[in-house]
Amino acid sequence: MNRFEPNVVDAVVKAYDIRGRVPEPLSTDLAGAVGSAFVRALGVQGATIVVGEDMRPSSPELAQAFAEGANSQGADVIRIGLASTDELYFAAGSLNMPGAMFTASHNPAEYNGIKLCRAGAAPVGQDSGLRTIRDDLVAGVPHFGGRIGTMTSRDLLADYAVHLISLVDLGSIRPLVIAVDAGNGMAGHTAPAVLGRLPVKVIPLYFELDGTFPNHEANPIDPENLRDLQRAVITNGADIGLAFDGDADRCFIVDELGQIVSPSTLCGLIAKNELQRHKGAKVIHNLITSRAVAEVIVENGGIPIRTRVGHSFIKAEMAATGAVFGGEHSGHFYFADFWNADSGMLAALHAISVLGNTTEPLSEILRPYNRYSDSGEINSRVVDAQKSISIVKAAFETRVGVSLDYLDGMTVSEKDWWFNLRASNTEPLLRLNVEANTEDEMRSIRDEVLSLVRS
Repeated sequence: MNRFEPNVVDAVVKAYDIRGRVPEPLSTDLAGAVGSAFVRALGVQGATIVVGEDMRPSSPELAQAFAEGANSQGADVIRIGLASTDELYFAAGSLNMPGAMFTASHNPAEYNGIKLCRAGAAPVGQDSGLRTIRDDLVAGVPHFGGRIGTMTSRDLLADYAVHLISLVDLGSIRPLVIAVDAGNGMAGHTAPAVLGRLPVKVIPLYFELDGTFPNHEANPIDPENLRDLQRAVITNGADIGLAFDGDADRCFIVDELGQIVSPSTLCGLIAKNELQRHKGAKVIHNLITSRAVAEVIVENGGIPIRTRVGHSFIKAEMAATGAVFGGEHSGHFYFADFWNADSGMLAALHAISVLGNTTEPLSEILRPYNRYSDSGEINSRVVDAQKSISIVKAAFETRVGVSLDYLDGMTVSEKDWWFNLRASNTEPLLRLNVEANTEDEMRSIRDEVLSLVRS
C-alpha cells in the first residue's frame, strides 16, 4: 500500500486533471497508485478502462504504471497507444468506458499529466472523483484481493477520423490549401488521418512526434508560437492555417492573410453553424470569451450560458443544460454530438466546412464576428495571487458604472469594457484578459491592471 505525502499529492492533483514535473512529483509509483485509486473512485472493478498517451518521452512508462495499477484493482485495460486527447474521448465515448489520457498538453517537456474521464467521456474533476483519488493517494490505496485485470491493445485512429468527419457537412467542400502546425504534438498523428480523407492539400509543419518540442512550444495561445504558421499560410497561398497544442484538444486558426483569429471569433462561427442545425438551442461560453459570442448566439436564436473556465466545468454544464456547443477563449471547443467533450480537430472541421462551402475568403467570413478589441491572455508571475486580485479590486470597485463578479477569479465590467483576472489551475500564474470597444480603451485598462498586478 503506497502512501504519498499530502504536499506531493497536492502538487499534482489540480482542479480538473493531474499534472506535474516528471519524475518528481509525478513518478511512475504515483501514476500506478492513481490507476488503482481511479478504479476505486469510480467503482469499476471488473470493468474495462481505456488508456491513451501522447508523444512525451515519459508517457509510455507512466501509462504502463497506471494500467498496472488499474489491473491490480480488478479492472481490464485497453491501451490505444499514441493518441490525441480527443481521440481518447472518442474511445471513452464510443466504447462507453472510463478513460485516462497521459499528457501535459502545452506544458514544457519536463511535465506530464493525466486527464481522466468516466464512461461516455464524462468529466472527472474535484467534485466528480479527483478529491476521492487525492484522499486515497494520501491514505494509501487498499489492496483489492480479487482477480487481476488484463491489458490489451487496440488501434482506434481510423474509427476516430471517420466519426469526426461524419459530424460536419464536408461532402461538397471546394478544394482548399490548409497549412497545419502540429508543434511536434499529437496533431502530427491525427491530422493526416482526418484531413487525408478530404479534398484538401495539407502544408505540414512539425508533424514529427517529439515531446521535447524542438521547434517551438506546442501552445498556440502564445502568438510567438504561431509565427511559422503565419509565414506558411502566406508563402503557400493557403486558405486557412490550423495550429494545435501538444495533445491536439485545442485549435487556433490563421486566416488567408496570415492574421491570427481570436478563439472567440471561431467560437462565434461554430455557434452560428450549430444553431442553424439546432434552432433555439443553448450554447455555453466561458466568462473570458468576447462579448460578441453571446451576441452572436442571441442573434441566431440561441440561448447563451456563461460559465467558468475549465473543461470539467463546461462538460458538466453541457450535460446539465443540454447545450449543443460550448467554447472557451483558450481554444477549447465542446460538442454535444461528441459526448460533450472538446476536440480541436472537430473545431477545425467546422471552420473548414464553412470555408469550403463558400467562395469567400476566411477573413471576410469572419469579419462580422470581430466586434471588439482584446488583449489576449496575459500571464503574470506573482507571489500571492489573491493579494494581487485584492489590490486590483480596491482600485476599481468604487468607480461609477463598474460591476464585479466572482464566478471565476474576478471579472470587472463596465458598458464599454471588461476584464477578468484569475489564478491558473495548472501553473503558478495570474491570468488577465481584457476587452473593450476600442483598441485605445483596451490598452489603457490592460496597462492599468498590469501595473497594479506586477507592482
